[in-house]
Amino acid sequence: MAYLDPSGGKAREGKQTAAVTNAGAASAAAAAGATPTKAEYDALLADVNTLRTKLNALLAAMRTSGQLAP
Repeated sequence: MAYLDPSGGKAREGKQTAAVTNAGAASAAAAAGATPTKAEYDALLADVNTLRTKLNALLAAMRTSGQLAP
């Protein structure tokens, strides 16, 4: 049983994930009316794309450090 092997845990100690900066403040705001405008939609889309980029960077860093399977 690998979890009972004390040397197995020591081999993983000290590995950290590379730093990934925090996502910035959201630029989207609540829609002014019942139907969002193009500008409101575009702001929301930009926020989603930014978060996707941050998430992918974090996952890549975790894979590189061995914290997540490739």
